[in-house]
Amino acid sequence: MAAQAGSSSAAQEDPFVENEEELIFGAESGWVEARTFCDHLPSLSSDLAHIPTPDTPCNRCQHPNENWLCLCCKDVMCSRFVNKHMLQHFQQTNHCLALSYSDLSVWCFSCDAYLDAQVIPQLRGVYETAYMLKFGEAPPFRTV
Repeated sequence: MAAQAGSSSAAQEDPFVENEEELIFGAESGWVEARTFCDHLPSLSSDLAHIPTPDTPCNRCQHPNENWLCLCCKDVMCSRFVNKHMLQHFQQTNHCLALSYSDLSVWCFSCDAYLDAQVIPQLRGVYETAYMLKFGEAPPFRTV
């Protein structure tokens, strides 16, 4: 009981630490570490050099924003914050890899995780192509 009281008073001493476990995993800051490998990479389309432009509307509802590119079949669909068409596409087809045209992040629905498109060789090309289509220039190189 004394140990329990001691740990709760330690947490009370630091007003920024409500839950020590959350601090360890970065939940307080919202920071997420993207994976550098995914077992689902073999499902990528064989032609990711030719992709729709970032201003392509959702194939199902024509919504112009918050759209994702399926990296398996190259369909463009809206995010879970719009009408959830990319999520439905995954549920119907099991195409699990998608690139966000909003921030160029890559998500694996099967792993439930972001993937580091700048580090994973199979994703680097589509990331660079999407970046050039969105910003009109090559992406800056990140030191890893």
